Amino acid sequence: MKLRHILFTLALAVTCSSKVFAADDVLRVATDATFKPFEYVENGKRTGFDVELIEAIAKAMGRKVEWTDIDFKGLIPGLISKRFDVAASAIYITDERLKVVAFTHPYYTGGLAIMVKADNTSIKEPADLNGKKVSVQVGTKSVSFLKDNYPKVERLEVEKNQEMFNLVEIGRADAAVTGKPAAVLYANARPGVKVLEKTLTVERYGFAVRKDEAALTNAMNQALEKVRADGTYAALVSKYFGSGK
Repeated sequence: MKLRHILFTLALAVTCSSKVFAADDVLRVATDATFKPFEYVENGKRTGFDVELIEAIAKAMGRKVEWTDIDFKGLIPGLISKRFDVAASAIYITDERLKVVAFTHPYYTGGLAIMVKADNTSIKEPADLNGKKVSVQVGTKSVSFLKDNYPKVERLEVEKNQEMFNLVEIGRADAAVTGKPAAVLYANARPGVKVLEKTLTVERYGFAVRKDEAALTNAMNQALEKVRADGTYAALVSKYFGSGK
Protein backbone atom coordinates (compact mmCIF):
# COMPACT_ATOMS: atom_id res chain seq x y z
CA MET A 1 0.00 0.00 0.00
CA LYS A 2 2.89 2.36 0.84
CA LEU A 3 4.48 1.74 -2.56
CA ARG A 4 1.18 2.34 -4.32
CA HIS A 5 0.73 5.59 -2.41
CA ILE A 6 4.25 6.76 -3.31
CA LEU A 7 3.71 5.93 -7.00
CA PHE A 8 0.38 7.76 -6.99
CA THR A 9 1.96 10.83 -5.37
CA LEU A 10 4.78 10.86 -7.94
CA ALA A 11 2.34 10.52 -10.82
CA LEU A 12 0.25 13.38 -9.44
CA ALA A 13 3.34 15.56 -9.10
CA VAL A 14 4.39 14.88 -12.69
CA THR A 15 0.87 15.64 -13.94
CA CYS A 16 0.70 18.91 -12.03
CA SER A 17 4.16 19.99 -13.15
CA SER A 18 3.28 19.28 -16.78
CA LYS A 19 0.15 21.41 -16.43
CA VAL A 20 2.19 24.27 -14.99
CA PHE A 21 4.65 23.94 -17.86
CA ALA A 22 1.83 23.93 -20.37
CA ALA A 23 0.34 27.06 -18.81
CA ASP A 24 3.72 28.81 -18.93
CA ASP A 25 4.00 27.84 -22.57
CA VAL A 26 0.72 29.60 -23.49
CA LEU A 27 -0.03 33.30 -23.75
CA ARG A 28 -3.77 33.86 -23.30
CA VAL A 29 -4.78 36.90 -25.31
CA ALA A 30 -8.20 38.54 -25.75
CA THR A 31 -9.31 40.81 -28.58
CA ASP A 32 -12.39 42.28 -30.21
CA ALA A 33 -11.68 41.32 -33.82
CA THR A 34 -13.88 43.98 -35.42
CA PHE A 35 -11.42 46.85 -35.85
CA LYS A 36 -9.64 46.63 -39.18
CA PRO A 37 -6.65 46.88 -39.76
CA PHE A 38 -5.70 46.09 -36.14
CA GLU A 39 -7.84 42.98 -35.57
CA TYR A 40 -10.55 41.51 -37.75
CA VAL A 41 -11.80 38.25 -39.26
CA GLU A 42 -11.14 37.47 -42.92
CA ASN A 43 -12.13 34.22 -44.62
CA GLY A 44 -13.03 32.82 -41.22
CA LYS A 45 -9.58 33.56 -39.77
CA ARG A 46 -8.59 36.12 -37.15
CA THR A 47 -5.93 38.47 -38.54
CA GLY A 48 -4.69 42.07 -38.42
CA PHE A 49 -1.74 44.13 -37.22
CA ASP A 50 -2.28 43.41 -33.51
CA VAL A 51 -2.91 39.73 -34.16
CA GLU A 52 0.24 39.18 -36.19
CA LEU A 53 2.33 41.33 -33.85
CA ILE A 54 1.16 39.37 -30.79
CA GLU A 55 1.91 36.10 -32.60
CA ALA A 56 5.43 37.38 -33.39
CA ILE A 57 5.98 38.53 -29.80
CA ALA A 58 4.77 35.20 -28.41
CA LYS A 59 7.10 33.33 -30.78
CA ALA A 60 10.03 35.43 -29.57
CA MET A 61 9.02 34.50 -26.00
CA GLY A 62 8.81 30.80 -26.87
CA ARG A 63 5.06 30.71 -26.30
CA LYS A 64 1.92 29.83 -28.23
CA VAL A 65 -1.10 32.13 -28.31
CA GLU A 66 -4.52 31.09 -27.07
CA TRP A 67 -7.04 33.64 -28.35
CA THR A 68 -10.31 34.73 -26.74
CA ASP A 69 -12.86 36.88 -28.59
CA ILE A 70 -14.72 39.41 -26.46
CA ASP A 71 -16.48 42.76 -26.85
CA PHE A 72 -14.15 45.73 -26.43
CA LYS A 73 -15.90 46.99 -23.30
CA GLY A 74 -15.19 43.65 -21.58
CA LEU A 75 -11.44 43.59 -22.23
CA ILE A 76 -10.20 45.43 -19.14
CA PRO A 77 -12.72 43.79 -16.73
CA GLY A 78 -11.89 40.36 -18.19
CA LEU A 79 -8.16 41.00 -17.81
CA ILE A 80 -8.52 42.07 -14.19
CA SER A 81 -10.63 38.99 -13.40
CA LYS A 82 -7.86 36.78 -14.89
CA ARG A 83 -9.90 35.37 -17.78
CA PHE A 84 -6.80 35.93 -19.92
CA ASP A 85 -3.26 37.33 -19.61
CA VAL A 86 -3.19 40.09 -22.22
CA ALA A 87 -5.71 42.39 -23.91
CA ALA A 88 -4.65 43.22 -27.47
CA SER A 89 -7.24 45.26 -29.32
CA ALA A 90 -5.92 48.68 -30.42
CA ILE A 91 -6.16 49.92 -26.82
CA TYR A 92 -5.03 53.45 -26.09
CA ILE A 93 -2.73 53.91 -23.10
CA THR A 94 -4.67 56.37 -20.92
CA ASP A 95 -4.27 57.67 -17.37
CA GLU A 96 -7.65 56.20 -16.48
CA ARG A 97 -6.69 52.71 -17.69
CA LEU A 98 -3.25 52.94 -16.04
CA LYS A 99 -5.02 53.14 -12.69
CA VAL A 100 -6.25 49.55 -13.04
CA VAL A 101 -3.91 47.77 -15.49
CA ALA A 102 -0.34 47.98 -16.79
CA PHE A 103 0.74 48.34 -20.40
CA THR A 104 3.65 47.20 -22.50
CA HIS A 105 5.79 49.81 -24.20
CA PRO A 106 3.76 51.64 -26.89
CA TYR A 107 3.80 49.72 -30.17
CA TYR A 108 2.03 52.23 -32.44
CA THR A 109 0.96 55.87 -32.46
CA GLY A 110 -2.39 57.03 -33.75
CA GLY A 111 -5.15 59.35 -32.61
CA LEU A 112 -8.85 60.08 -32.66
CA ALA A 113 -10.16 61.23 -36.03
CA ILE A 114 -13.48 62.41 -37.45
CA MET A 115 -15.18 60.58 -40.31
CA VAL A 116 -18.08 62.17 -42.19
CA LYS A 117 -19.92 61.70 -45.48
CA ALA A 118 -17.87 62.81 -48.47
CA ASP A 119 -20.37 65.57 -49.32
CA ASN A 120 -20.65 66.86 -45.75
CA THR A 121 -20.03 70.61 -45.61
CA SER A 122 -21.21 71.32 -42.06
CA ILE A 123 -18.29 69.60 -40.31
CA LYS A 124 -14.95 70.96 -41.49
CA GLU A 125 -13.04 70.95 -38.20
CA PRO A 126 -13.37 69.49 -34.68
CA ALA A 127 -15.25 72.52 -33.30
CA ASP A 128 -18.08 71.82 -35.75
CA LEU A 129 -18.97 68.60 -33.89
CA ASN A 130 -20.91 70.47 -31.20
CA GLY A 131 -24.64 70.15 -31.75
CA LYS A 132 -24.18 67.18 -34.11
CA LYS A 133 -24.99 63.48 -33.80
CA VAL A 134 -21.73 61.54 -33.47
CA SER A 135 -21.40 57.76 -33.39
CA VAL A 136 -18.82 56.17 -31.07
CA GLN A 137 -17.99 52.66 -29.88
CA VAL A 138 -18.85 51.80 -26.28
CA GLY A 139 -15.84 51.44 -23.99
CA THR A 140 -13.44 53.47 -26.16
CA LYS A 141 -11.73 56.77 -25.43
CA SER A 142 -13.97 58.40 -28.03
CA VAL A 143 -16.85 58.30 -25.53
CA SER A 144 -15.05 59.97 -22.62
CA PHE A 145 -13.23 62.41 -24.91
CA LEU A 146 -16.47 63.73 -26.36
CA LYS A 147 -18.08 63.88 -22.91
CA ASP A 148 -15.20 65.99 -21.57
CA ASN A 149 -14.47 68.17 -24.58
CA TYR A 150 -17.63 68.35 -26.68
CA PRO A 151 -20.55 68.38 -24.20
CA LYS A 152 -23.01 69.60 -26.85
CA VAL A 153 -22.47 66.50 -29.01
CA GLU A 154 -25.31 63.98 -29.13
CA ARG A 155 -23.44 60.67 -28.81
CA LEU A 156 -24.81 57.56 -30.51
CA GLU A 157 -23.05 54.73 -28.66
CA VAL A 158 -22.84 51.37 -30.44
CA GLU A 159 -21.22 48.03 -29.66
CA LYS A 160 -19.20 47.49 -32.83
CA ASN A 161 -16.95 49.56 -35.04
CA GLN A 162 -18.89 48.63 -38.18
CA GLU A 163 -22.14 49.91 -36.69
CA MET A 164 -20.47 53.23 -35.96
CA PHE A 165 -19.41 53.70 -39.59
CA ASN A 166 -22.77 52.48 -40.91
CA LEU A 167 -24.64 55.19 -38.99
CA VAL A 168 -22.64 57.83 -40.85
CA GLU A 169 -23.21 56.22 -44.25
CA ILE A 170 -26.99 55.97 -43.81
CA GLY A 171 -27.21 59.50 -42.41
CA ARG A 172 -28.31 58.67 -38.87
CA ALA A 173 -25.07 60.15 -37.54
CA ASP A 174 -23.37 63.32 -38.80
CA ALA A 175 -19.94 61.94 -37.95
CA ALA A 176 -18.05 59.11 -36.31
CA VAL A 177 -15.10 59.55 -33.95
CA THR A 178 -12.62 56.68 -33.81
CA GLY A 179 -8.96 55.76 -34.29
CA LYS A 180 -7.48 57.37 -37.40
CA PRO A 181 -5.86 54.23 -38.92
CA ALA A 182 -9.16 52.35 -38.93
CA ALA A 183 -11.11 55.37 -40.18
CA VAL A 184 -8.69 56.03 -43.05
CA LEU A 185 -8.68 52.38 -44.11
CA TYR A 186 -12.48 52.31 -44.15
CA ALA A 187 -12.75 55.59 -46.05
CA ASN A 188 -10.23 54.43 -48.67
CA ALA A 189 -12.56 51.54 -49.48
CA ARG A 190 -15.75 53.63 -49.33
CA PRO A 191 -15.84 56.71 -51.61
CA GLY A 192 -18.99 57.92 -49.83
CA VAL A 193 -17.11 58.93 -46.69
CA LYS A 194 -13.98 60.90 -45.81
CA VAL A 195 -11.72 61.51 -42.80
CA LEU A 196 -10.92 65.06 -41.75
CA GLU A 197 -7.22 65.86 -41.90
CA LYS A 198 -7.05 67.41 -38.45
CA THR A 199 -7.10 64.79 -35.66
CA LEU A 200 -8.65 65.31 -32.24
CA THR A 201 -5.82 63.71 -30.27
CA VAL A 202 -2.50 61.89 -30.53
CA GLU A 203 -2.62 58.48 -28.86
CA ARG A 204 -0.28 55.58 -28.13
CA TYR A 205 -1.41 51.97 -28.43
CA GLY A 206 -0.24 49.35 -25.92
CA PHE A 207 -0.98 45.76 -24.93
CA ALA A 208 -2.72 45.66 -21.54
CA VAL A 209 -1.44 43.34 -18.79
CA ARG A 210 -2.40 42.96 -15.12
CA LYS A 211 -0.47 45.12 -12.67
CA ASP A 212 0.73 42.07 -10.75
CA GLU A 213 2.29 40.53 -13.87
CA ALA A 214 5.46 42.65 -14.07
CA ALA A 215 7.52 39.68 -15.27
CA LEU A 216 5.15 39.10 -18.19
CA THR A 217 5.13 42.81 -19.08
CA ASN A 218 8.94 42.88 -19.10
CA ALA A 219 9.13 39.70 -21.19
CA MET A 220 6.71 41.15 -23.73
CA ASN A 221 8.69 44.40 -23.89
CA GLN A 222 11.88 42.47 -24.57
CA ALA A 223 10.15 40.41 -27.26
CA LEU A 224 8.73 43.58 -28.83
CA GLU A 225 12.24 44.98 -29.10
CA LYS A 226 13.38 41.75 -30.76
CA VAL A 227 10.71 41.91 -33.45
CA ARG A 228 11.55 45.56 -34.02
CA ALA A 229 15.23 44.72 -34.40
CA ASP A 230 14.79 41.77 -36.78
CA GLY A 231 12.53 43.67 -39.20
CA THR A 232 9.30 41.84 -38.38
CA TYR A 233 7.66 44.95 -36.94
CA ALA A 234 8.52 47.15 -39.93
CA ALA A 235 7.18 44.52 -42.31
CA LEU A 236 3.85 44.37 -40.43
CA VAL A 237 3.53 48.17 -40.38
CA SER A 238 4.14 48.26 -44.13
CA LYS A 239 1.63 45.43 -44.69
CA TYR A 240 -1.21 46.98 -42.72
CA PHE A 241 -0.56 50.73 -42.93
CA GLY A 242 1.49 51.10 -46.10
CA SER A 243 4.43 52.97 -44.65
CA GLY A 244 7.10 52.63 -42.01
CA LYS A 245 6.57 54.06 -38.55
